[in-house]
Formats: sequence, structure tokens, C-alpha cells
Amino acid sequence: MTELIEILEHIEEEDFLAKRYPDSGELELKYGAQLTVRESQEAVFFRDGELLSVFGPGRHVLKSQNIPIITKWVTKYGYGPKSPFRAEVVFISRKLFTGLKWGTKTPIIYRDNDLGVVRVRSYGSMALRITNTEVFLSNVVGTRGSYRIKEIQEYLSSIVISKVTQSLSQNLKSVFDIQSNLETIARKTRIDVGIETSVLGLELTDLFIESITVPNELQKIIDEKSGMSAIGNLDDFMKYKLALSLGADGASNLGVTAGVGSGLGMGLGMMIPQFLRGAFHEKEKSETSTKLKQLKDMADMGLINKDDYEKQKAVLLKQFLEE
Repeated sequence: MTELIEILEHIEEEDFLAKRYPDSGELELKYGAQLTVRESQEAVFFRDGELLSVFGPGRHVLKSQNIPIITKWVTKYGYGPKSPFRAEVVFISRKLFTGLKWGTKTPIIYRDNDLGVVRVRSYGSMALRITNTEVFLSNVVGTRGSYRIKEIQEYLSSIVISKVTQSLSQNLKSVFDIQSNLETIARKTRIDVGIETSVLGLELTDLFIESITVPNELQKIIDEKSGMSAIGNLDDFMKYKLALSLGADGASNLGVTAGVGSGLGMGLGMMIPQFLRGAFHEKEKSETSTKLKQLKDMADMGLINKDDYEKQKAVLLKQFLEE
């Protein structure tokens, strides 16, 4: 015997998006059924597959000529125990879903201006909610009895990854510039994904790119380039690397005996400060030469007189000799 539903309500589960009542052929809505909709919900009433009403929070009484009256007395003689008239209610969650994770399962192939083709991975989180109930039911839920956030999360993640890939190619010239461009990439991705989710009746309220990472071997290259930037000059950087390699254990790398190697290591260790002083002295010499040339050009152009030129030249030479 078909059971008639007299009270309709849905206690939300954590990942609930949509829940349909009745969800089986053994249940039917009763004329005058009490519908309770909570603050974070909407309820959509269908009759014969047609959307008739959307109910907001509160208590509502369902009345329709196609809902069986007096326990189906009107239809049972013509159609038997099961009525051909269908009435159903779908509860929709309107709460904000936060902390939805997304990430690349396989690396994104990216063409880098400095390094050529590289592979990067990215991950982050997003927040969204249903804003257009009718569109969401039509385009996502369909005729399903229930729908949960995890069922659409993977699809949304694929959209995000597609837009991140597009944003990388448009806003990033090299992986060396990831950090300085991360907010720009995230903002562009957020806009593009928002357009896609709106077609599903969803609003993307936020999207975060927590990280864009490169393979370990590429990370080492980035670290080396950062080191060169810190030194400021490739020649000085190579001298610095050479000096580091001539440490106390440098002799062992040359294959000498323990006794001799120890003495050689000590000797090389004593030479390192002198070596570094010589390297940086060369840099200072070059800078002084540049300043002297600029001073001479100013004198030749008449911007300073001969006496000022000689005085400034003497100061520069004195500073160089003292250093």
C-alpha cells in the first residue's frame, strides 16, 4: 500500500546540496501536507514534472488539485492504488560551502620563456553556494533523488585547473616570477571560473591558489638563479662558488693523502680571504674607473671647472687606495 507523506522537512547533512521527496514510488504527497523549510534552505514544488513554486524559509501547506484528496479516494477507482498524478518537493541548500579543495592530478605543461617547456603543479581551495535554484536543478541535479557537494567538486576542480593553465600562459612569462604574479593569476582565474559556475546556478564567492610548484630539479635551478641575483654579478658569483669549493675538505676532493691533504686544506683555507678580497677589489676598481670617466666627461662638457675636476678625481683615487 502506498504511504502518504503528511510532514515534509529535511535535516541538512554537511555536504547536502539537493534532496527530493518522495524519493521512491512507494511514497506520495498528501493533500494539505505540511512543508517546513529552514533558514539555509529553499524548497521547490513540482507537479507532473513542472516546477510550480519555490518556497523560502517557514512553514507552508501544500494544496494542489493533483495531490490525492482524502487518501487518494478520488483516483483509486480509476487508476488503482497508484495515482498517475505526480507531486514532489526538492529541498535545496543555500548555505555557503567553504574549503573545497582543488588540485592538479597530473602536471600542467607550461611554456617558459627562460627554461622552455616545464611542468608545474598547483592546488588551492574555493568557496561557493547555490544562487539560482531553478538553473541548478535543471542543469545539475536533473531527476536524481539527492545530490552532494562531492559529486560536483571534481568537475569544478577540472574547471579551475583549466582556467589556471590559461591564466599561467597569459600572465606568467617565467616560473622565476611565480610569487610576484600569484595574486594576478588567482584574480584572473577567479573571474573565469565564476563565469563557468554561474551557468550551473552557482556563485563562486572565493578562490585561492595556495601554491604553484615546480619539480625538485627545476627548484634547484631557481634557487641558483636567486643566489646569482643576490650576488648581483655572474662573474662574482662564479668566484664565490669557487671559493666555497676550496674549503677545508677541498683537498680530499683532489685525491691527496690525509697528511698532505690536511696541510693543503689549511693552506687553501688561508688563501680564501685573500682570494675574495682580490675578487671584490677588481669590482671596486671597475666602479672607480667608471666614476672617473663620468667625471672627465663632465669636465669636457664644461659642467664642472678644471679645479673641481682635479679635486673630485683626487678624492676618488684616495678612496680607492684606502680600500
